[in-house]
Amino acid sequence: MQERCVHPCNLRIGRARTSPGCRGVELVIGATGYVGGRLLERLIAEGREVRALVRDPAALETQAAVEVVRGDLASGEGLEEAVRGVSFAYYLAHSMEPGRERDFERVERDCARRFVAVARAAGLERCVYLGGIAPRGRRSRHLASRLAVERILLRGLPRSTALRASIIVGARSPSFRVIVRLVERLPVLPLPAWRDRRTAPVDERDIIECLARTPATRCAEGRSIDVASPDEVTFGELVLRVAEHLGVPRLPLPLPGHHTPISAPIVSRLTGLPVALVRPLMESLESDIVPRDRRAVTEIYGIRTRPLDRAIEHALACWEAEEPLAAR
Repeated sequence: MQERCVHPCNLRIGRARTSPGCRGVELVIGATGYVGGRLLERLIAEGREVRALVRDPAALETQAAVEVVRGDLASGEGLEEAVRGVSFAYYLAHSMEPGRERDFERVERDCARRFVAVARAAGLERCVYLGGIAPRGRRSRHLASRLAVERILLRGLPRSTALRASIIVGARSPSFRVIVRLVERLPVLPLPAWRDRRTAPVDERDIIECLARTPATRCAEGRSIDVASPDEVTFGELVLRVAEHLGVPRLPLPLPGHHTPISAPIVSRLTGLPVALVRPLMESLESDIVPRDRRAVTEIYGIRTRPLDRAIEHALACWEAEEPLAAR
């Protein structure tokens, strides 16, 4: 049964658990990104006091409830002002952008170290970082960088929390949009060797729920927590399941090898997403990315993550609320 989508960003808004000491200004770094934007909507809806560090304040000009600080994490501009007086920070920044492909790992590490130094000087003790589940096998540059940033943040601010996720299923999720666009536009789906690698995608609503609850969840301090759906599938099965939800017959074509260097530019053209984003996402498919402890989310946050089919159907419904899907 399809879950009703009242609004494209239907985030199951509710009051987050609160505890003494969790009130105050909350800083969102990466507020104009996919997850940052969703989180911002959630925090505003709950009436929380929010500040955002952004390079282009015009990107948030419609968010009157947000205090906007112009700045750049990479250069450090505006960072001291943004952190001043903050009780908690959401670190959702990344550097997978055009022009930074060659050195994004160095940029991400430098940004994390700079943030830690400024946060410690300002007396900020806690943040939450959204990274990737540690793969079982070879680590792509993208996932290795995520884990390196996590280590820097948790060592520098030991009371912080790292949430780890594989593919986030949501209408605006870049990785989910790649899958949907390929299913829409290719009647035959080439599936390289990564088709047999396993993953446990997660509903974007569950990620937002965990992020929003973290400031008031003391038992999350100093921990790395895997967040995943209860369903574990291969990447090939995930692609075909999306095709099933779209209601289009697609013929899988198994291929030997991974072909990422050759296929990334092609996938970029088919999906309309920059190759600087597509290539590291595809490289991350070459290992199993599954959680090591599925119980932690329920034990720490008191939630049960949604099944994969509910996540896919909800994401597609929200997508259609914003723009047509050619395959439906």
